[in-house]
Amino acid sequence: MIEVNDKLPSVQFQFFDTNEVKTVTTEDLFAGQKVVLFAVPGAFTPTCSESHLPGYVVNFDKIKAKGVDKVICLSVNDAFVMSSWGKAHNAEHLLMLADGGADFTKAIGLEAETGIFGGIRSRRYAMIVDDGIVTQLNVEEPKEFAVSDAESILALL
Repeated sequence: MIEVNDKLPSVQFQFFDTNEVKTVTTEDLFAGQKVVLFAVPGAFTPTCSESHLPGYVVNFDKIKAKGVDKVICLSVNDAFVMSSWGKAHNAEHLLMLADGGADFTKAIGLEAETGIFGGIRSRRYAMIVDDGIVTQLNVEEPKEFAVSDAESILALL
């Protein structure tokens, strides 16, 4: 599993922008920037939709005021699902990032096999990344939501 002071692996992601799916790399997203990245097991799932994503939407301005360049929500879903989920939760200021093939999630060792529920998913976590280097990492225990919320990350900034 990735640790504090590790460099993020180089992979490709997708997101839906205006009328098209765009592909970006780790370097595109993190080089020269301070980024808060939080990951959820799945879009439109209960804790993710009721607590995790809304906390970052509500606290977006406070997070940005701490010198953060962007806030990214990542899930092992496709770009269309991530876009629709973001729209449903007024997350227009967040980058709703798709790790559709779970390449990033597997590369950092935070995948979870959920079987018939959904196959490979991401564990729930949040990290602060400075120029591609992880400076803080809060990984939740299975079925927990206590350390990756927006308030916990705000306290670390």
